[in-house]
Amino acid sequence: MPSHPPNFITAIDVGSSKTTVLVAELSDNGLRYRGHGISVSRGLRKGVISELDKAVSSIQKAVEKAEDVAGIPVERAMVGIAGAHIRGVNSHGGIAFSARSREIGRDEIRQAVDKARTIPLPADREILHLLPQEFILDDQPGVQDPTGMMAARLEVRVHIVTASASATQNVITAVNKAGVHVDDTIFEPLACADSVLRSDERDLGVCLADLGAGSCDLIVFQQGAVAHTAVIPIGGDHFTSDLSVGMCTALSEAESLKKNFGNAVVTLIPEGNEVEVPSVGDRPSRMMPQRMVGEILEPRARELFELLRENLRHAGVFDHCIAGFVLSGGASRLPGILDVAESVLRKAARFAFPTPMARMPALLAEPEFATVLGMVYYGHRARLARGLQEPGFGSRMKALFAKKGA
Repeated sequence: MPSHPPNFITAIDVGSSKTTVLVAELSDNGLRYRGHGISVSRGLRKGVISELDKAVSSIQKAVEKAEDVAGIPVERAMVGIAGAHIRGVNSHGGIAFSARSREIGRDEIRQAVDKARTIPLPADREILHLLPQEFILDDQPGVQDPTGMMAARLEVRVHIVTASASATQNVITAVNKAGVHVDDTIFEPLACADSVLRSDERDLGVCLADLGAGSCDLIVFQQGAVAHTAVIPIGGDHFTSDLSVGMCTALSEAESLKKNFGNAVVTLIPEGNEVEVPSVGDRPSRMMPQRMVGEILEPRARELFELLRENLRHAGVFDHCIAGFVLSGGASRLPGILDVAESVLRKAARFAFPTPMARMPALLAEPEFATVLGMVYYGHRARLARGLQEPGFGSRMKALFAKKGA
C-alpha cells in the first residue's frame, strides 16, 4: 500500500457510540471522497475515554476499514474533541500604539489577540480554539480584518474554547496507539458547522446542536462569528437508559426499541399499537403499549431542550438565534425530536444534512456524519488559510483568520 500522500485529509470522530474515519483527496476541483470506516465505539463514556485499550481497538478497526476503501494507509489525521469537559468563554483585549495612528499588520493583530487570550485557567485546562469575533479600531467596532488599516488603538473580542487537558490528551494517545499521528484537534460542533450551516444563518444568528450519544454540544453564531459554546450533559444514551429502566429491559434491547418504535411525541404513536419487550434474566418477553416508549422518551427530550434554552438564556444569546436551531448527530434521528425542539424553543428548527463532497456515498449525507465531514472541510479551509496547499491548488489565501463562507 503506498505511503499517505500530502494531498489527502483524514478526519477521525471518536464518538461515544461509534468511531468514524473519513479520507478525502484534494484535487484541482476541490475535495473528493476516497474512503471511510465505521466501528462501534468501546471504552468511552460521555465523550471521554474510560478504557484506553478498548478505545484504541475501536479506532484501529475504523482506520483499517477506511484504508481498505481509500487504498492508502492512514498515517495522519485530525481528531474531533467533544464532551462535558468543554467550556467556552468570551474575552477582550487590545494594544495602544501612540497618540498617532499607524498601519495595522499581522504582528499588531497577534499582539492584540495575545492580550485577549490571557485569561486565568485551571491547571488541567487548555485552549482548544481562539476565535476572533470582531476587531475594534479607535472605539469603532465591527471590523472583520484590520490588516492595512490605520489606528492608534487596536482591540479584539474573541471566543475561547477550552478543554480538559487530560481528556484531550487521552483521545490523542488512543489515536496514536492506533498507529495514527494527530495533526490537529478540533471542537466538533465548530467543525460540524462547516458542513451544515449557511452563511446567512451565521450572520443572522443560529445555534447548532450536535446531539451525540453522550452529550449535546452547542455552538452559537452571531454576525458570522462564534458567540457561545457549551455542552449539555444529555445525549442519546440517556434516552436509552431511561427506556431500559422504565421498561425493565437490557440496554441493548432498549436501544433497539428506541430506534424501531421510539418517538419523542407520544401523540404521534398510534393508540393500540403494542411492541414485544424482552425481559431481563430468564423471564419471557412481554407485549407492552408502544405509547409507553413515547411516554418515557418525550419528557427526556423536553428536558434536553429546556436545559439548552436555559443555557443560551444565561449566556445572553438565546434571543439572538433569529435563524433558529440546526440539529445534527445520531440522537437527532429520533422521530419527533424536531417537533419537541420547536415546541420548547419556540423557534424554527431543521436537521443538519451535510454538504456532500464529490464521489461520496449517499449514506454519509446524514446528520450523524455531519461532524466528520465538517472536520474534513474545516481542515481543508485551515490548510488554505495557512498557505500550506500543494502547488496547483489555486492562489494562497492571505488571511490570518479563516472565515467560512457557504
